[in-house]
Amino acid sequence: MADDTIHAAGCVLWRRSPVDSALEICLVHRPKYDDWSHPKGKLKRGEAFLTGALREVEEETGYDAVPGAVLPTLRYAVGERPKEVRYWAAEAADGRFAPNDEVDRVLWLSPTAARHRLTQPRDRDLVDALLDALRPA
Repeated sequence: MADDTIHAAGCVLWRRSPVDSALEICLVHRPKYDDWSHPKGKLKRGEAFLTGALREVEEETGYDAVPGAVLPTLRYAVGERPKEVRYWAAEAADGRFAPNDEVDRVLWLSPTAARHRLTQPRDRDLVDALLDALRPA
């Protein structure tokens, strides 16, 4: 039996606020689903997970990203098919958001505000995983 898993990848994109250097997390609004999530998307055929994650961040947010720690992989069903989304922490580098077909808005929020804004409860654990990854040893 063939594996019909949907493979996707994304990042919990973060930066230091230009105002006060506080940690901010980028969330994207997808009008097709009217939801707020971390930037992510399906892999192209033969694409590596990290390559896909960084491509999706750039496509959805306009920012280049510097990948960091591996974050938890989320697994859930989409209709009858299983979906696996691998995530990385990624610091925002150069870029600027421009609305596009997939994403019409981005928000840079504190971790607490990001947790509250995320539509899917499963995405909230990724905020905590990012904070753990960024915490000094």
